[in-house]
Amino acid sequence: MTWQDAAGVLHGPAAGEVRIASLVPSVTELLFTLGLGPQVVARTGFCIHPEPVVRAVAKVGGTKDVKLERLRALAPTHVVVNIDENRRETVDEIRGFVPHVIVTHPCAPEDNLALYRLLGGIFGRVAEAESLCEAMEFELAQVRGRIWPERKVLYAIWQDPWMTVSRDTYISRMLALVNWQTWPSAQAMPEACVDGDCSRPNTADTRYPSFRWSEGLVREIDLVLLSSEPYRFTEAHVDALERQIGREVLLIDGEMVSWYGSRAVEGVGYLARFAAA
Repeated sequence: MTWQDAAGVLHGPAAGEVRIASLVPSVTELLFTLGLGPQVVARTGFCIHPEPVVRAVAKVGGTKDVKLERLRALAPTHVVVNIDENRRETVDEIRGFVPHVIVTHPCAPEDNLALYRLLGGIFGRVAEAESLCEAMEFELAQVRGRIWPERKVLYAIWQDPWMTVSRDTYISRMLALVNWQTWPSAQAMPEACVDGDCSRPNTADTRYPSFRWSEGLVREIDLVLLSSEPYRFTEAHVDALERQIGREVLLIDGEMVSWYGSRAVEGVGYLARFAAA
């Protein structure tokens, strides 16, 4: 059998000594959940789950600044990367010395099913993958079996500059499970700068647009969610922003909403409880 990754590459079953490098935090956790921890030989510094066992795995830099010589020295047979998390030029270099590069790109909660089966199939953990699929399908059925009132939500991932998520992201599609529609809409990209650089304005393809608070923006939203990651928003930020804009502001667990992989099973249930509170 073969399994097709997000780049369209077909992968057969891993054979011989398997040495896996994961450059994606949520995938690292998934590999351990599938029982592949002993085969994981490299991770990024952002791969922090599952604690504490992941600490024993060698670090090879960050998701965007992979230490290629360190990775090469660990001699992985397989490297798992992600289209959003890792730089394309880095992945191209890795292909020069790693036999198998597996590209992932879940864009919606249901995409986790294919991710589980992709890694479970390649690495001989089919039963474990199917168990995760059953758990995810159950959680999705539970949340989709309820009627959720629509709310217009701004999900903030950064400040200085303020940044949010477009509709074309995993986070936005997770929130849509409970009928929380993220601002901006696909037709109304904010007139702001990307990463604080006003020479590169937001466009229809900007996945993580920057924005500026204004009375007009506030009128368009019902709720602001401040994510606990990648920016470490706290309750102090919640209180300050709520006083500033006069709208409900809540702190949300960013890992539960943005991490695909095995954490997504718990994440769907977490989101349903959060929205119902």
